[in-house]
Amino acid sequence: MSRRSSHALAAALLLAMALAGCAGTRGGEVAAKAPGAPSSGAAPPAPVADSVTIGLWHFDESLGQRCTDAGPFHLDGTAGIDAGVDFGRFRGGRTFKRVPQSFVHVRDNSVMDSGRGFTVEAWVLPVSTTQYELSIVAARWNGTPNEQSWVLGIVGQKLDFPAVPQEGPGWFREVVSGIPIGRLVFGLQPELAAGARGFGSNSSLPLGRWTHVAATLDGEVVRLYLDGRLDAQHVVAGGIRASHAPLTFGNTFDPRRLTDFGGDLRLDPGPVETPFYAFDGTLDEIRLSSAPRTRFESTATR
Repeated sequence: MSRRSSHALAAALLLAMALAGCAGTRGGEVAAKAPGAPSSGAAPPAPVADSVTIGLWHFDESLGQRCTDAGPFHLDGTAGIDAGVDFGRFRGGRTFKRVPQSFVHVRDNSVMDSGRGFTVEAWVLPVSTTQYELSIVAARWNGTPNEQSWVLGIVGQKLDFPAVPQEGPGWFREVVSGIPIGRLVFGLQPELAAGARGFGSNSSLPLGRWTHVAATLDGEVVRLYLDGRLDAQHVVAGGIRASHAPLTFGNTFDPRRLTDFGGDLRLDPGPVETPFYAFDGTLDEIRLSSAPRTRFESTATR
């Protein structure tokens, strides 16, 4: 082989290696591996809106307070000024802190009253556990009459005054009763009975690592999933009570305290400034569905 042919072959090999190194990138950007992601093989896809999707919030906005819903009903949310933008499990995510203005608010819409077929799911990266009874992932629940349907969260330390600086309102004491700290919990107000009910996972959620969490209801059984695997199931009769509650992520509060100040949605501090149920960490890919899902594409390993 001539020297010129050898050089041509070497150049071709280098070009092939460079092209192979670019595989899996998009738009000139290399996707960073998120904590808890599979260590090998192709990454699973992000959740998508399908025929049973009520709402899907990717949190991919690079700035601003608007949180766009990728679902069919365009249930766009508004973030409080302290709900930041950061890297998520897939592209962007929303970070939350234990301060009053850290939340995402979605206006009430009757399409969210899905009754007996329901799924709520999210990717969560908690960094600490609240001193109160619950950290909110997603909820249609607050202290206003007729505004309690369901809540998904992580059980907190359940401390009372004087162990905490201020006594909490206790909205979720009944929901978390008997469920250990750090467990996933799904609470609901049954459509056919009085009194809130709470259903906990068997496993605790790790801090500082991404975990996919989901709760489903089919009118007979509540099922809780962690990273796509069934973790616990509980018998329940009937569906979820309809309400006029707005949907909130990362916190819950009395919606009558919301004000539009200079174009920003804020909580009026009022006499109480403690964010009792605020989530501390990052949330991504929250999806509500009108059917009980059994598979979650974003948790698949390949």
